[in-house]
Amino acid sequence: MSGERPDFSHVDAWVFDLDNTLYPASCRLFDQMHVKMGEYVMRHFNVEFAEAKRIQRDLFLRHGTTLRGLMVEHGHAPEGFLEQVHDIDYSSVPYNPRLLEALERLPGRKIVFTNGTAKHARNVMERLGVADAFHGVFDIVDSDHIPKPAPAPYAKFLREHGVNPARGAFFEDISHNLQVPHDLGMKTVLVLSDDEEDVKDWQGDRNARWVDHVTNDLAGFLADLKFGE
Repeated sequence: MSGERPDFSHVDAWVFDLDNTLYPASCRLFDQMHVKMGEYVMRHFNVEFAEAKRIQRDLFLRHGTTLRGLMVEHGHAPEGFLEQVHDIDYSSVPYNPRLLEALERLPGRKIVFTNGTAKHARNVMERLGVADAFHGVFDIVDSDHIPKPAPAPYAKFLREHGVNPARGAFFEDISHNLQVPHDLGMKTVLVLSDDEEDVKDWQGDRNARWVDHVTNDLAGFLADLKFGE
């Protein structure tokens, strides 16, 4: 991103991914969730943990989430999986007054769009201290358990929340999850880890045509936006 302040003056709908976007990857919540997923797969397939992790990764790569793969290929109901995976310790998520201040100055609505659950999102937002800054959560249940980056959840989200993509901005930590919003006309921002300048393997291509901006400081990026003043 150049030194010029990004102009988001046309934006009135601010859409944020949750995990590793609103909070930094250094909180390691996903590490806990990955272990929980591996334990679930190990139990249900009666395999050792290493094999369970291989199955988990294969399902994730082919279906967007491990859960979607379990549902499509093995007929698993989502409720038990989601409950187990999000039974984690949130104490590593810090209160973030900088983020709250930055969110509160944004004109228009702020909405979380996550492949996780609404309960998980609320737990994270309460720890961050930003829950009151948001106007809604669109979760994996709302998307009929079809995860990003499939096009259908984005279409349903825009319809149900009345978002005009030409007046929207989408913030994500995974590059390919930004392709659909970008192609729909939304401004896109790739959020890197708080302590890294480079994209990690699972985050994808920071130079993809659908990435308009890149930041490793979400609160700072939001605070520096201009709105036509």
